Amino acid sequence: MFTGIIEAIGIVKNIEKDKANIKFYIEAPFVNELKIDQSIAHDGICLTVDGINDGIYSITAIEETLLKTNLRHVKAGSSINLERSMILNDRLDGHLVQGHVDQTAICTNINDKNGSIQFTFEYDPNKGNVTIEKGSICVNGVSLTVINSRNGAFSVAIIPYTLENTNFKHLEKGMIVNLEFDVIGKYVARYLKQLVK
Repeated sequence: MFTGIIEAIGIVKNIEKDKANIKFYIEAPFVNELKIDQSIAHDGICLTVDGINDGIYSITAIEETLLKTNLRHVKAGSSINLERSMILNDRLDGHLVQGHVDQTAICTNINDKNGSIQFTFEYDPNKGNVTIEKGSICVNGVSLTVINSRNGAFSVAIIPYTLENTNFKHLEKGMIVNLEFDVIGKYVARYLKQLVK
């Protein structure tokens, strides 16, 4: 379980294909504190550390993960938002994030709002996911508040600190991001869908 508060930005140093899987080698400031089998959210995707060597750790993404997330677009040199799993006696500064990406979205607009940056994303609404005004959304692992919610699209406003300390500073129009919708909202949406049947 995660909070959506990014701890560090990792740099992808190398990528290796292994059958349908891809292994990523990542440099991060906390590598010396890691252990094998630890869960880390990578742009919001919960993946297991499977190797540590010379200040770099590795993770393996299986075909299912590659099909449902933006990892298939990641290249050597890419920056990735990182968050280690939450500690139960710590503050929950973001919202409850599982690290299970629901779908991807495309960044369709970036506006400078004189003190904040507004990002707009569009996603396939046919997958049953919804956002609500002032609700929580996890974009590339970052816990954010939804503004301008509409069917298949929403915006978020990023403060300068978040922009500087996440890979949002590299985000451009047309880029693909990972979305994890609020877990409570997902249960409510599924329950209402069953009532309509």
